[in-house]
Amino acid sequence: MSHPLPLTGERTLPGVPGEEYWFARHEAAYAWVAAELHGHLRDAVVVEAGSGEGYGAQMLRDAGARTVVALEYDDAAASHSGSAYPDVSTARANLAALPLADASADVVVTLQVVEHLWDLRGFLRDCARVLRPGGTIVVTTPNRPVFSPGLGRGEKPTNPFHVEELDAEQLEDLLGSAGFVDVVVHGLHHGPRIAQWEADHGTGIVAAQVAAVLGEGSIDGLPEFVATVGQSDFVVSGHEGSQDLVAVAVRP
Repeated sequence: MSHPLPLTGERTLPGVPGEEYWFARHEAAYAWVAAELHGHLRDAVVVEAGSGEGYGAQMLRDAGARTVVALEYDDAAASHSGSAYPDVSTARANLAALPLADASADVVVTLQVVEHLWDLRGFLRDCARVLRPGGTIVVTTPNRPVFSPGLGRGEKPTNPFHVEELDAEQLEDLLGSAGFVDVVVHGLHHGPRIAQWEADHGTGIVAAQVAAVLGEGSIDGLPEFVATVGQSDFVVSGHEGSQDLVAVAVRP
């Protein structure tokens, strides 16, 4: 299946063969937000900062948000989102300065974005600015110790699209220093089916996919298994050992 947006490695897209694992991993985080923050989302003004293709913004709209403002820097992605998801208000915007009034949003969601930003601290302060008192922010980002084993704090990631990767303590501290309170860091983990596949094959599914792409050997049946992965193959619990960090905090 072709897609109107190219696969660049910076974002994942729905409906692309071979991308099922990565798409489901992202989709699972949106589904968790929609379920966990259901009461906060209902009839709320939600801002998604770094909305990419737009599927996540639509999921948040479907969860009951009155308005979802999807902010995306990439012109092609913003244009696609605007036409593909007309129930979402999509705007092209640089996240270095959110084009929103003070205290104008109930929820800010920014999933798999902060690792791409040069001024993360300034961005989080700006998110606090646009939230109403009592508003909620949700941030997800790869869990550095799992995503990039051996990479130290502040070291340049090997992923060319990432500026800095974080651990749970760093993410909690960053949100606190931006003025947020009641910070809780959860983690998105592989569910039982993926965990069993990894146990059976003696390797992680991410490592297996990377090896296959690099021509370093492919495990029999890997593409077929990846094609079956869906959002239900991921669970959110404690952050220790998680694939992605999922932080929730409140603007006082």
